Amino acid sequence: QPPAFGFLFDVDGVLVRGSQAVPAARRAFQRLSDSSGRLRVPVVFLTNAGNCLRSAKARELSQALGLQVSPEQVILSHSPLRLFSQFHQKCVLVAGQGPVEENARNLGFEHVVTMEALRKAYPLLDMVDQSRRPKELPPPATGFPTIEGVILFGEPVRWETSLQLIIDVLLSNGNPGAELQDVPYPHLPVLACNMDLLWMAEAKMPSRFGHGTFLLCLENIYKKVTGRELKYEALIGKPSTVTYRYAEYLIKEQAEKQGWKSPIRRLYAVGDNPMSDVYGANLYNSYLKSAHQNQVQAGVKRSPQAASPHTGGCFERRKDCSSSVESCESILVCTGVYRHNADVPSSTEDCTMETVFHGHRDFCFDPSLVEASYIVQDVNDAVELAFKKENWS
Repeated sequence: QPPAFGFLFDVDGVLVRGSQAVPAARRAFQRLSDSSGRLRVPVVFLTNAGNCLRSAKARELSQALGLQVSPEQVILSHSPLRLFSQFHQKCVLVAGQGPVEENARNLGFEHVVTMEALRKAYPLLDMVDQSRRPKELPPPATGFPTIEGVILFGEPVRWETSLQLIIDVLLSNGNPGAELQDVPYPHLPVLACNMDLLWMAEAKMPSRFGHGTFLLCLENIYKKVTGRELKYEALIGKPSTVTYRYAEYLIKEQAEKQGWKSPIRRLYAVGDNPMSDVYGANLYNSYLKSAHQNQVQAGVKRSPQAASPHTGGCFERRKDCSSSVESCESILVCTGVYRHNADVPSSTEDCTMETVFHGHRDFCFDPSLVEASYIVQDVNDAVELAFKKENWS
């Protein structure tokens, strides 16, 4: 019988740790596949990684899992940016590492300025590293475009350079070569992908700094310099609702390509990070519940969070993307960030490192949103659990 459910799998900490596959991952996908290696259930790989191309991540997953993964099954932290077409014609500064310029162009952005191009045009802006300071006074830059927006793809390599130049662009309204006049506010649009404070790699120390840590630095520097809050036009990647809406669309697209006639009713989101994977799945589940109670109109959430950048207010539902999904259940595995002895805090006061809220400042802390529907040992157990709930063999 056609499946009425689909899976959203996190990658780091669930399927792989660094470059090494989690042993349970291959067993899980043997269970998910038929004798010819084709998936029997629609699957999307939902990761906050963003320093690569979708095609490269698909190849990496194919090798790790022992099956063919297509780029259309992969959602990187920045993938939903293709929906933000109102910015595709603007001149945007992109920050991060890896093929950020190629990623931006693949997503539809036509006028892209990299951090290195900006630094080359205005070398006097980058002064922290004394070895990179210009030895002679450079001639003034001519013909450099006015920047109209900033896209933060992920944590950069040289944080001090990116922090300095992004602040310069915001303070100068996109013209960092000009003398500073009145500081504009609201500032230029800022779109940020991946809010993870920490992520799990091979190191024995608990977790590594993620893009959320970089955003924390940027927000605090901007507020310290201007006395005002840095505002985001959009926050994309888990736990943002717009990312899960995009994942739902891809799940349903897969089902249609396979010829499965039954509508997809339930999603199972498997992750290792309570602050992104569980929070995001539960937030989306709340969105779905309110949608089915007619508390939304035209696909835009009407709630206290409706104006928040992570709800994707500018993402209008396509007519072929009407929601049949009724729930999104969170399944937490113990092979990554999550620890068995890490209790969920009841407040943000008097918290230890293991219990403090690591979510982004624009996401209200709600202990219920970081409580998983189910906690299992690994991804194979997660698949088995979902199969039992669906009476699927």
